[in-house]
Amino acid sequence: MKSLAYDIVRTTQQAALAAWPLLGCGDKNQIDGVAVAAMRQQLSGMAMQGQIVIGEGEIDQAPMLYIGERLGSGHGPAVDIAVDPIEGTRMVAMGQYNALAVIAFAPHNALLHAPDMYMRKMVVGPGAKGAIDLRLPLEQNLRQVAQALGKPLHQLRMITLDKPRHELIRQQAQALGVKIFAIPDGDVAASLMTCLPGGEADIMYTLGGAPEGVISACAVRLLGGDMQAELIDFCQAKGDTPEHRILAQEERRRCSNMGIEINTILPLNVLIASDEVIFSATGITKGDIIGGIKQKEGYLSTETLMINGTDGSCNKIHTLHLH
Repeated sequence: MKSLAYDIVRTTQQAALAAWPLLGCGDKNQIDGVAVAAMRQQLSGMAMQGQIVIGEGEIDQAPMLYIGERLGSGHGPAVDIAVDPIEGTRMVAMGQYNALAVIAFAPHNALLHAPDMYMRKMVVGPGAKGAIDLRLPLEQNLRQVAQALGKPLHQLRMITLDKPRHELIRQQAQALGVKIFAIPDGDVAASLMTCLPGGEADIMYTLGGAPEGVISACAVRLLGGDMQAELIDFCQAKGDTPEHRILAQEERRRCSNMGIEINTILPLNVLIASDEVIFSATGITKGDIIGGIKQKEGYLSTETLMINGTDGSCNKIHTLHLH
């Protein structure tokens, strides 16, 4: 799989470059559409036997990069792909920070296979590895992480999402004195901020998308951090209503068909079962970890973070695109 590294970086670069001209347009579906098309074109030409195992939708929801879709030449390494063409379509649509094009590759059967649904996620960096347990209340996890890091609670920094469904999470943490950083969207960016050296957060706790969770798990594993997750249905994430129950029932049916259980704690080695992983994220808008696309006279520049488990490297790649 090491031979695919350059093409994997090109995949997120092309998706980011396709989305960038629509920055601030207000139409997140159009942004997602052009990014999907750019990713599919790049992936289709790669020398691999690739399959999307977690992504935006299922086969009846094309033109998304759907779960089960096979990509590549049909020759070369057999790989599983977790994809989120744009993490933060709303951020691109509104011109906000931390929008990324992201993808992760792993050997066949190494990535969690799951529907596109909500996932509860907790991430810590290497210093608190082994200190989290999603079976325990948030307060106990925060105390354990603080102890592992040798910090008082009032110095602990937790990153989460600025969503109504996270209000109770924020209240519980702040009641303990924990400092909260709430970002509009972006589980993958938040995971990187927790695990990269010099990151701004000690712990991430969110209720976000499962594809972003699996992609994040790849980066977390390679960076030496720790993560646990739990698939939750639509009612558990957004509240119990008749309409939400219909969606929740469908999610449970899809999980059953894929052989995975909702409300089961998923440790990091279940989310991603190999170190032979390649993770790539290209910035679209300016970000805390990865810079956005910049226009210069005659060219565009991109910044990509590639974490390569096949050679143990973590690279920031600055590329000039001349055409």
